[in-house]
Amino acid sequence: MTYRPDRMRFGIFLAPFHRVGENPTVALDRDIELTEFLDRLNFDEAWFGEHHSAGWELIASPELMIAAAAQRTRTIRLGTGVSSLPYHHPFMLADRMVQLDHMTRGRAMFGVGPGALTSDAHMLGIDAITQRQRMDEALGVILRLFRGETVSIETDWFTMREARLQLAPYTHPHMPVAVASTFFSRRAGGRRQTRCRHPLSGGIATRRPHLPGEDLGDGPGRRRQGWTDHQPR
Repeated sequence: MTYRPDRMRFGIFLAPFHRVGENPTVALDRDIELTEFLDRLNFDEAWFGEHHSAGWELIASPELMIAAAAQRTRTIRLGTGVSSLPYHHPFMLADRMVQLDHMTRGRAMFGVGPGALTSDAHMLGIDAITQRQRMDEALGVILRLFRGETVSIETDWFTMREARLQLAPYTHPHMPVAVASTFFSRRAGGRRQTRCRHPLSGGIATRRPHLPGEDLGDGPGRRRQGWTDHQPR
């Protein structure tokens, strides 16, 4: 695939929706096959959602979907869309995402959110009112871990003591991070809208795909990547 920075880019949000009564094994395998087909069509990215309680939203772990899809694709970037931060200890999630960064050779993307289903939060004993605050707390810590910092922190829902990732990110300085947030737009007639923003720049983070034969980095666990920030309108 020839990279053209001026071309229109395409991606898919693969929500974890599946028909009730459908064979779940077949449904999950079809999701991977779809991602493989999108890669052959030169789509730029695919995002996998996370839910736990609706019964028809089957993807409980976007990371597992990314790991499976990465083995059957070549250039498409694969993202968590989203990882619900209040449901996970931030150190463990950061550690898994850095491992995925290596396993995908820099094609992993980290999309985060507070969690959309109150039924998920209820089963985990989480007050839905606290989810956005917890997302903010977790994301700040995860970004520090991605940067190689040692973190000691104690909150009302997680604790870290001199926590430091044992593996540096494959992508330098770290994989793209996008934050999903829900807001109400007057232009949309008061309807709920969702926007993904890069937490460091205020824009949507995108990267060009790895090209065959490209220099893969500055040393062990590192890789050069081109970055662009597209401001949401």
